[in-house]
Amino acid sequence: MTPNSNPEVSVIIPAYNTSKYIAKAIESALGQTLKNIEVIVVDDASTDNTLEVIERFKDERLKVIVNQENLGAGGSRNRAITEAKGNWIAVLDSDDWYAPERLERLVQVAYQKDADIIADDLYLIKDGEEHPWSTLIKESGESLSTIKQIEPLYFVETDVYGKQGLHLGISKPLFKRDFLMQQNLQYNSDIKVAEDFWLALTCLVRKARFFLVPEPYYFYMARSGSLVYTNKITILTQNCEATVEFIEKEQILSKLPRLADSLLANYRVMQNCLYYYKIVEQLKDRKWLTALKEMLCNPEFFLDLCLQLPGIINRRIQFYLFGNKAAYDIFSRKIKQIL
Repeated sequence: MTPNSNPEVSVIIPAYNTSKYIAKAIESALGQTLKNIEVIVVDDASTDNTLEVIERFKDERLKVIVNQENLGAGGSRNRAITEAKGNWIAVLDSDDWYAPERLERLVQVAYQKDADIIADDLYLIKDGEEHPWSTLIKESGESLSTIKQIEPLYFVETDVYGKQGLHLGISKPLFKRDFLMQQNLQYNSDIKVAEDFWLALTCLVRKARFFLVPEPYYFYMARSGSLVYTNKITILTQNCEATVEFIEKEQILSKLPRLADSLLANYRVMQNCLYYYKIVEQLKDRKWLTALKEMLCNPEFFLDLCLQLPGIINRRIQFYLFGNKAAYDIFSRKIKQIL
């Protein structure tokens, strides 16, 4: 197939040291039932043979960009968006993959609903396993069976760090390219995790029409080497800073006071978790005096510890005394997906 100067969808795939997974991601994009697409893969200065795997594909719809230095997922996506020609921008992580009908289905609904953003449910799958263990909506506690329009307040209130909820911040929507261009929007390259959350929320407060399709067409894989598993202190620090920056930049306090209240409530949750993880790290490093000082300055740590202690003890009992490894693994898997 010859490359189309006006593809319906531009699929952008940032890739860093994912040679084991990237072929499946690319195959799932090129194998879509919607053929009028382009696929832009950005090798983010990988140090393994990721680029070699990418270059084995000869489909004319595939374009490869090579970063000379590591820009992170956000920076790589921004670079791909500047090259994209599609009416829609679809994100695909290099260790995830699409169901064959995903783009066709979502584009169809997007035009029906006059959407600016369209997302679907996610299959949640663990590295090395053949079948998903659940979906994002099933784990959320939300009851969704029909297409739902997502409002800013709902988006934030159902995506609180460490709490059960819809967590649409990890969804992989299609964005109308014209909307992003008109609003001059791109990913925050300073954030290593949750950059999807902030782009989607910025679009929402700029009046984007966001719809969620309750069927899953995206396979979201959890693996130990992914950014989801990186240092929680770094993640929380970056997102606390991003919250303050977002509220100020978008003038949320004056324009959307209820949304500001929700964001500030989330900020307090993240701050408490940040105190908790800082103290835990200090205790792990046997920095007893530093940990004690941190505890005295942040008494919220004791509350968090007390709230988590029964669950911690129960899981240890199940695992070490009764050998209930399955229950322990299921709990760990769920927490890692939510966080």
